[in-house]
Parts: sequence; structure tokens; C-alpha cells
Amino acid sequence: MRLHRNLVYTTIDSLNAIFNEGEYADKVVARALKKDKRWGSSDRKFVAETIYEIVRWKRLYAEVAEVKAPFDRDNIWRMFSVWAVLRGYPIPDWRQLEGTPERKIKGRFDELSKTRAIKESIPDWMDAVGVQELGEKVWSKEITAQNQPAKVILRVNTLKTTKAALRAILMDLDIDTDVLENQPDALVLKERANVFMTDAFKQGFFEVQDANSQLVAAFLDVKPGMRVVDTCAGAGGKTLHIAALMENKGQLIAMDLYESKLKQLKIRAKRDGAFNIEYRIIDTTKVIKKLHQKADRVLIDAPCSGLGVLKRNPDAKWKLQPEFIDNIRKIQSEVLESYSKIVKPGGKLVYATCSILPSENQEQVEKFLKTDIGQEFTFIKDQKILAHESGFDGFYMALLERKEAVVKPKEIKSAEPKEAVQE
Repeated sequence: MRLHRNLVYTTIDSLNAIFNEGEYADKVVARALKKDKRWGSSDRKFVAETIYEIVRWKRLYAEVAEVKAPFDRDNIWRMFSVWAVLRGYPIPDWRQLEGTPERKIKGRFDELSKTRAIKESIPDWMDAVGVQELGEKVWSKEITAQNQPAKVILRVNTLKTTKAALRAILMDLDIDTDVLENQPDALVLKERANVFMTDAFKQGFFEVQDANSQLVAAFLDVKPGMRVVDTCAGAGGKTLHIAALMENKGQLIAMDLYESKLKQLKIRAKRDGAFNIEYRIIDTTKVIKKLHQKADRVLIDAPCSGLGVLKRNPDAKWKLQPEFIDNIRKIQSEVLESYSKIVKPGGKLVYATCSILPSENQEQVEKFLKTDIGQEFTFIKDQKILAHESGFDGFYMALLERKEAVVKPKEIKSAEPKEAVQE
């Protein structure tokens, strides 16, 4: 087990882009993996996993290395040396790693790990919010689970294939999968693999989607032939799942503020064979008003802090700010109040987030039900999913039903004859 110079240099360059140039880790990793066509799968695995590991543990490694942001290249090399020592790599005789204090690194790691915010490598404010909303015990378990790398989960596209058929196709490619109990469309990769390069993906046989994310569309209780609106469709992971559950029958309206996201969804829908989707950009309030009381089902996959998906988006720990969470709560309230009007009497609504904070979840629903429009809805059920209990992403979803319109009987004038009353 030794470090290879070209792989490490690519890792350092990538970390510099993430830490100092504000780039997103997934985009940087994707670019890094294309750098050298001669790299084998183990080389690409090293680059991707090392970048994500150092991003995930940035605060811990920086504290151990005694460096502070903004990080220059020497600082990043010192953080890398901490990673290498703690992972048991022999330190090579390179100029950038000269004088790496291995014993001191291990000692500082043991000492600093006594403080949760440093041990779990999160900002102090995030630790405080987690404790405030979930309590010490639950938050400690949850943030530990959120620091575990995410498993790769596939959602079988039932418009094109079956779970058994897809497992067989992947097995022929030496990609082994496990099934999940009570998850009819989910497959878990036993080992990470670049599934996006397979013909099965290119033919639309599956999408990559977290197991708990797959629960949301099912929670909406859609049926073929319905009119369904996904109000915050984004690039459409849940939209495509809804289309499959509808068996391409009925009308599925995908809405978003950003045209660029809907363009991505169109590409994915074409690949998946989902052709009952209409696309609408929310560029004015009229777009929403035209749909008032028109939909059998409405999904509000609301914008949120993303504190349920840190395991797959570790750089969010450093990009997220407390002011953002304050602002997003206001947006959630506005979105819920506005988009709920699309549900027709007797129809159902799901409010969902990929957050674990009650203030973004059940408290939003409770507040909504007290509003004028909210009083037209009945709370059916909700589901709070934590990473440390499920092993997958943290999610919340609430199912509400709009009450049937009450038809008031016509008032009868006392002067009318009895026969008219009987009619």
C-alpha cells in the first residue's frame, strides 16, 4: 500500500478547487476522474474516495494539522498528510511531506476527538442546532451516521424492466446487488461501481436514487390515470419514479423555478421512456393559479437545509450557513401555503424534505394546518426517517388530504308553498 504521486497531485488540485474556489465536490470529482485515461478502476477509486474523505473530515484534519482557512497549497498538503497517517499509509520521501510528525498527528487526533464538533467535523453552529432540535443523544448518533459514506442505491425503472432482470444484467457485468425489504424497486450495490457507464443505465433500466428518497413517491399514493403535479421537480428523480408508478398513464406535470433543471429532467425522461410528463417553469404566479384545485395528487419536495443528506453531500457542511436555514424555513411556509392550493377537494398532498430538523418538517406542517388554506386539509400520517436508524439518507414526509367541498343546501323561503319544499 503506497501513495502514487500523480493520483495525490490530482487530489490536492481538486481539494484546492473545493476549499478555495467554491466548487462543488461532485463536479470536481467528476472532472478529476477524466484527467488520465490510463487510470484503472482502483486509481479512480483512490482519487474519488480520498477527495470526499478529506472534504468530509475537513475541520478535524485542519485542527490536527494546525492550519486554518483559507488554505494555501501547503496547508492542504498538511491536511493530506494527516489523512495519510490516520489511514496507515507509509509517508513517501516527497518534498511536500517532509517532516510529517506522525506521532504528534496521532496524539492530537486522540485529544481533539473528545470534542464532538471536531470529532464529527462540523461547524459549532451546526452542532448547536442539532442538539437544540434533536437532543444530545439522538444528534450524536445521527451526525455519526451522516459521516458514513453513502451506499449506491439503484431504483429499477419498472417502465422498462424488472428487478430480477436488472439484477441478472448487472451480475453479468460483475456488479452484485442486494434487495431491500419493503422496497420493491430498490437494489443496493455490494461494492461501489461506475454504473453510469453501463448499457443498462444508458438504456434507462435504472436510476441512482437513495433508498429513503424512493419512499416519497410511494407515499404520495398515485394511481395510473391521475393528474399529478410535482411542484419542485428539479432534475426529476422523484418525478421519474412517479411516472413509473403511474405506468405512463395520466398527466404528470413537472414544475420548477429553473429551466436548466427541467432540461435535465427531459433528457432523463427520454432515456427512461417516461412520456406522460409535461414541463412548466414557474416564472409567474399565474402558472400556479391556473392549476388551483385541479390535481389529484401534489408533491411538494420542498427546498431545505439538506441536513439529511450530508453523507452524500459532505461539502454542504461547509457551504451551509445558519442564516440559510432561517431563510429556508420562511420559503417552506410560503411554498406549502401556495402550492397546496393546487390540490382538488378529496385530493392528497405530500410535503417532503431531505432534512432531519423538526423545524423544517413536522413544525412546518403543524403551522400550515392552522392557516386558512391549511384548515381545508386533514393530516393523514407522516414519516420521520433518520440516517442512524435506517442506514440511508434522512428524510421527512407528511401526507395530507384536502377535505371534500361542502355543498350548502339552498335556503328555503318561508313564503314558498309546501309542495315546493318537498321538491
